[in-house]
Amino acid sequence: MADPGPAADRQPLQRWTRDPLLVVEHLTMRFGGLVAVNDLSFQVGRGDITALIGPNGAGKTTVFNCVTGFYKPSQGRLALAREGRALPQDVAALTRTGRAHQRFPDGDLYLLERMRDFEITRHARVARTFQNIRLFPGMTVLENLIVAQHNALMRASGMSFLGLIGWPAYRAREKEAIDKAASWLERIGLIDRADDPAGALPYGAQRRLEIARAMCTDPVLLCLDEPAAGLNPRESAELNVLLRLIRDREGTSILLIEHDMSVVMQISDHVVVLDYGTRIADGTPEEVRNDPRVIGAYLGVEDEEELIQVEAEIAEVSS
Repeated sequence: MADPGPAADRQPLQRWTRDPLLVVEHLTMRFGGLVAVNDLSFQVGRGDITALIGPNGAGKTTVFNCVTGFYKPSQGRLALAREGRALPQDVAALTRTGRAHQRFPDGDLYLLERMRDFEITRHARVARTFQNIRLFPGMTVLENLIVAQHNALMRASGMSFLGLIGWPAYRAREKEAIDKAASWLERIGLIDRADDPAGALPYGAQRRLEIARAMCTDPVLLCLDEPAAGLNPRESAELNVLLRLIRDREGTSILLIEHDMSVVMQISDHVVVLDYGTRIADGTPEEVRNDPRVIGAYLGVEDEEELIQVEAEIAEVSS
């Protein structure tokens, strides 16, 4: 084997390569004759904030819908290793079985393309928010976080009326749900408004509440669809703090779609760029920021000669 060179010249593997939580391989989504996502492959590192960016119509939300089970992909594999490291041979072994889930010595492995949306949420522990806020506006702020824990409360009630008569196991689980909800309200600065209707909150506070509600389901992967949309600079800064807290304190991996490049560049560990359903760049924010292909996509550059001109202009500015 050839000597790869001095150790100082070797680049360390990024976490999304070294320890991926989610591996997307050859994902394709067709709607009749329209190919919305075309042979897309990328990885989400365990404990990383990964941004999926690109111009309007690039296929970003379609990718989210495939990951969370709203769409069944036309082709491709979406493997999520909930704990530990999923080896390629483990994925291949599970694929051959025809099942969606298998427990390996180093953790659980799921093939999301074989699961329904509620199974992805409950078993693979993937949570999601949407572009449009979907709170229960007539319920209180606290109740919005408790309702996210509905499945655990129902199990504690024995799927019956035991919760109505104060069954001890249910009361204990209900207290845990309230404590968890209150803890998240403290973190997002809304504990003083716990009893207010969620619909009465300012827009930025509603955004944070929706993210906290998703976190009450204890996800290993949190998918956020344009969380900074409509936020002013102060609210965007508060969002950045919250997302870093989720990554650093909770250890939750985040996959987000975002058009606000200030948010993307400040908090992301990894950026994947799409254009017309195809990956055109993949790397750290610094690597992606000055990539001529990315700049060309956002400026609408289609002709190769125009792209060469963009590259030359970037080189001139950088020199």
